[in-house]
Amino acid sequence: MTTETSPVRLTGLTREELDLQLAAWGQKPFRGKQLWSWLHVKLATEVAGMTDLSKEFRELLGQRTAPLRPGVGRHQVARDGTEKWLLVLADGETVETVFIPDEERGTLCISSQVGCALSCPFCRTGTMPLVRNLTAAEMVEQVLHVRTVLSRAGQGEETGAEGGAGKTAGGGKASSGEEKRITNVVLMGMGEPLYNYEATVKAVRILMDRNGLAIGTRKITLSTSGVAPRIPQVMRDLGVNLAVSLHAVRDEVRDVLVPINRKFNLAALRQAIMDSPLKSGRRITWEYVLLDGINDSLEAAAELAAFVRGIPSKMNLIPFNPWEGSPYLPSPREQVVRFQEVLHHAGLVTVIRESRGADISAACGQLKSF
Repeated sequence: MTTETSPVRLTGLTREELDLQLAAWGQKPFRGKQLWSWLHVKLATEVAGMTDLSKEFRELLGQRTAPLRPGVGRHQVARDGTEKWLLVLADGETVETVFIPDEERGTLCISSQVGCALSCPFCRTGTMPLVRNLTAAEMVEQVLHVRTVLSRAGQGEETGAEGGAGKTAGGGKASSGEEKRITNVVLMGMGEPLYNYEATVKAVRILMDRNGLAIGTRKITLSTSGVAPRIPQVMRDLGVNLAVSLHAVRDEVRDVLVPINRKFNLAALRQAIMDSPLKSGRRITWEYVLLDGINDSLEAAAELAAFVRGIPSKMNLIPFNPWEGSPYLPSPREQVVRFQEVLHHAGLVTVIRESRGADISAACGQLKSF
């Protein structure tokens, strides 16, 4: 619960917390179910629109609760249909959120921190300082905001995308909202989720609630750069999919590319994965950004295969997405394919992730809010 003197962030409360807060305000138990439905099923963006609540109750909520959505500083749509929002938080800080549509799924990439403390040199977000953690409400509201926008677009409302309503930043027309819906959520945006552990776990539990957004554990992926002590814990607490930003399997290389490796080295990371409970049929996803002449040799591919041996794994090979000021270059496509072949021969499921949204700086490793 929150003190009476500070506005309550309803979107950051679990169902149990919502019931307790309403009881503290002298409300009857059925109000919790009504309000939860308005927040997470009907996607109400303001209390005034909750039409089956009494006027007195809405007035109370209006006086004691915070806004239900962040502000929008910028909305862009890429040529491939990828959408990016710069969201403005209550204190004026900003984060970026990206929606990636595919034929049979729509993936929303959300942020967990304003900025990032990890300083990975190939990642544009890593050039930012860490400002603060996001609250559970601020993480949940990224999902609520985009689901609401897509729902309204599917009903024919204007998108307000940069470059003109309903148009992409590159001048093309944004695809129909009927083709866009959130099926998957990935915590791969700005920040390290496991360095914002409590808020991340709470936000994911709210997203998974069966009476609300009802996003299942198979549809949520948490990405970490390797906060080894937290990995078994989060797998026990949430049971969602885990993606590990690996990028090298030699400590001397990973120390540079992923500086957290100096604290939790490859041996510690591998042991943490081995100690983590993995649901039947699940695999660990290993993310590997290929950098020309740095980590893309066939020898590195063989070492990668050896590193994950004995772990149910899926390899995500990510062509580097350049950004202004980056010291790295993407590996040539033919080298990426050869790297993949080595992993295939080792019996590993390996996918080359295609870049999405690069023309609006929405691709992997390109997010930066200030």
